Amino acid sequence: MKFIALTNAGGVENLQLQAMEIPEPAADEVLIRVYAAGINRPDIMQRQGLYPPPADASPILGLEVSGEIVACGAEVNDWNVGDKVCALVNGGGYAEYALAPATQCLPIPESFSYVQAAALPETFFTVWHNLFQRAQLKAGEIVLIHGGSSGIGTVAIQLARAFGAKVFATAGSADKCEAIESLGATAIHYRDQDFVAVIKEKTQGQGVNVILDMVGGDYIQRNFSAAAKDGRIVNIAFLQGSKTQVDFMPLMLKRLTFTGSTLRAQSAQSKALIANELKQKVWPFLENKTIEPVIDSVFPFAQVAAAHTRMESSEHVGKIILDFTLQ
Repeated sequence: MKFIALTNAGGVENLQLQAMEIPEPAADEVLIRVYAAGINRPDIMQRQGLYPPPADASPILGLEVSGEIVACGAEVNDWNVGDKVCALVNGGGYAEYALAPATQCLPIPESFSYVQAAALPETFFTVWHNLFQRAQLKAGEIVLIHGGSSGIGTVAIQLARAFGAKVFATAGSADKCEAIESLGATAIHYRDQDFVAVIKEKTQGQGVNVILDMVGGDYIQRNFSAAAKDGRIVNIAFLQGSKTQVDFMPLMLKRLTFTGSTLRAQSAQSKALIANELKQKVWPFLENKTIEPVIDSVFPFAQVAAAHTRMESSEHVGKIILDFTLQ
């Protein structure tokens, strides 16, 4: 099979198309013929040498795929050869065939293309775990989503609204703010507006119940200011850095919960639980098209360097996808 090898940590020139033997599934795995794969920020960090894969994971980049199951391990009972699935993989997604734990596979929603399906696993697992399992977002609450035009952001907006929350989201351009508004959120242009001031004005000084942050840096202190009493703040990335000076007094005075997580390092049991909840509670919204992934751009498999460059530009709105059927 063909796959994208990372020859050295660094720039996109280190992503090289190579060939290797097709892997065989372990007892609890399925082998997927990959038709599309998602590009995610952790892929960029792994390429740069900043996010090494776990010891038991594939060194090949790629954390989400869609395609058709072509082989099942001996202990797999819930899937069959020929089933069309999307899957959260433990690495190995940038390849014509990828292994996935059977419990991390989900059926492709009715009428979804492989490209649309490849946009689902990483973002939906991440958003569900952080907004709903960790932050316990409830109907009637107010949530602030930073990076609202990203793949994570566009999914978080739609899921929060589908479950009855009011949504504010930040972005850095007029076009991105327009995209956010089209999804039903109130956009805050962070280059022109102070999101803390906007939140306090729009909530009559009360603040927001939940904040999903991928920025970090000085946003950490500002999130404390924007949060309501008993608010929950979840960090899933630190694009502006994980080290900053913070006054934690608001954490006590407002009784805030400040937490964070990464998805890849979680146990197979944790990921299986997320997958089960997604299938039961979220997949119906996808089936009836209440929620749809926002696709920014699609690149042929061999143009992975261009796809990474697009993500690093931060100009994208929604997901960037590799299509293995394009030349």
